[in-house]
Amino acid sequence: MNKRKQDHKIPGRAPAKHPAGSVSRSQAPGRRPAQGRAASTDRNATKGAHKNFTVQEPGELLPFLIQSLTGEGRNSIKSMLARGQVSVSGRAVTAYNHPLQPGQTVTVSKEKVIEQFPFVGVSIMYEDEHVIVIQKDSGLLSVSTNAQDQELTAYRQLTAHVRNHDPKSRIFVLHRLDRDTSGVMMFAKSEAVQQQLQTTWQESVKERKYVALVEGTVKQPEGKITSWLKENKAMKMYSSPYPNDGQYAETHYKVLQSDRHFSLVEIELETGRKNQIRVHMQDIGHPIVGDKKYGSITRPIGRLGLHARVLAFEHPVTGRIMRFETDIPKLFVKVFQPGFEPRR
Repeated sequence: MNKRKQDHKIPGRAPAKHPAGSVSRSQAPGRRPAQGRAASTDRNATKGAHKNFTVQEPGELLPFLIQSLTGEGRNSIKSMLARGQVSVSGRAVTAYNHPLQPGQTVTVSKEKVIEQFPFVGVSIMYEDEHVIVIQKDSGLLSVSTNAQDQELTAYRQLTAHVRNHDPKSRIFVLHRLDRDTSGVMMFAKSEAVQQQLQTTWQESVKERKYVALVEGTVKQPEGKITSWLKENKAMKMYSSPYPNDGQYAETHYKVLQSDRHFSLVEIELETGRKNQIRVHMQDIGHPIVGDKKYGSITRPIGRLGLHARVLAFEHPVTGRIMRFETDIPKLFVKVFQPGFEPRR
């Protein structure tokens, strides 16, 4: 049976683009442990970079190191501690009398130990010297609009992450996701890359797909929504009834699953206007669940039902097509299961 595609539009135009992307993955080199020596330690020496020692009995760090690091003097070992070259079970330690317990691993590195920054609501999908791609949780602000605001954001956490390796490093904003929208987003790691990508955004970004859980049964299997978006004094976006009055916005959608209460919709953007998807779903009578600002009267999953699932782009330096895809949040699908109890 042929599917009918319905257009919902105010007269306008926009460029079309649907090139495919390729997946890029990075893999960290593995470590090969070597045989160790005995007595109170099992020594697992990795070539060159660092040496691991397993604690066999309770004690303090400095005496343990003096016993384990044969050939190193007491003052040399103290200097290693002071420079942050010693870690216990992955955490850098500088105190001579740090208590040790059996089973812990003491690592002595040639360089200062760099601890992994503890992210909250953020996971890194890809990082190189030019860009960093993350998955953001719902509820976390991407970037604060107030420089004096001390709220935890994705931007602040990534800044701390890169400065953990180089205090002069910075993160540069390329685009945003709303606080309650989860999914894939990207930042630049230099001003030059930021300017290049922002200047060529329409050409560089090859694919941007979202999934949305919306209210009601979307009748048409797929369609296109176009309008001219404006912002009112209350900072709420809306579709102008007049052509060429505002910013042109174009949204494509396809229904993935539906019942009489909800529809799960895949959305692809041709333009990336503020709140574009939220306004367009309201325009066709199917607001995103949990989106009270744009007409929703339900909150069945306890959050906004919008997730940035796919981001594909041409790498600003290498020219490679990088494509990153995440799973549909389980809560978005759970509403279609028998016995589902909506959250209040």
